[in-house]
Amino acid sequence: MKIEFADHFSQVAARYANFRPHYPPGLFDYLLTLVPSSSLVWDCAAGSGQATVDLAWRFNRVIATDASAEQLGSAPELHNVEYQVALAERSGLADSSVGLITVAQALHWFDRDRFFLEADRVLKPGGVLAAWVYAINCVEGQEVNSIVQDYYSNVVGPYWPLERKMTEDGYRSIALPFPEISSVPLFRMEVHWTLDQLLGYFSTWSATNRFIKATGRNPLEPLDRALEKAWGDRNMSRSVLWPLSLRIGRKHSR
Repeated sequence: MKIEFADHFSQVAARYANFRPHYPPGLFDYLLTLVPSSSLVWDCAAGSGQATVDLAWRFNRVIATDASAEQLGSAPELHNVEYQVALAERSGLADSSVGLITVAQALHWFDRDRFFLEADRVLKPGGVLAAWVYAINCVEGQEVNSIVQDYYSNVVGPYWPLERKMTEDGYRSIALPFPEISSVPLFRMEVHWTLDQLLGYFSTWSATNRFIKATGRNPLEPLDRALEKAWGDRNMSRSVLWPLSLRIGRKHSR
């Protein structure tokens, strides 16, 4: 059966694995306070395993699914992780089998009505759905950050899929299917990257690749020149920050 989905990332799977930032350990420690470590975790739309690895360190068993076989092919092999190619809306998991569903940076791509029905089907009573997202990053240095914001909003801005708006509002426009846990900690991601690492991250953006496909030009080339003037030594690291927005719902216990 052919898997049908909006595939923005298969062609950049290796770059996605290399250049996407990792989520803070405290986020996964917090999830461990919500469900026991013995819970089966479904890491939905796992991509190349950005969240899967941290989940596997804390939970006994993780099933990581993604509609892209190329993305999963870049994920690390772990003894307690099973990778499966599957749509978010048709996981193939058993009824009431999962204690925790995680969706990292992907809920905006789903058919959410169908996914929420699937989540309700596979979650045990009292199980948890946790979805988190980040949008634009902030780079150390006013001039550098101004160039980055212009690239995001103006250069490739017209090429972002419409779903991107949901990431910018931190998923606040999405109504969860379960009663929401309202008081959740605040988390952020922070890395220290060279200019080439930052450009590698921008190369994974769906808008960057849609720009290239539409125009035949690579917008990263003029961006590289502009940033290098403001950056200084391109091998010098600068701080890059992303605030995380976390939405969590718990299914009613019977």
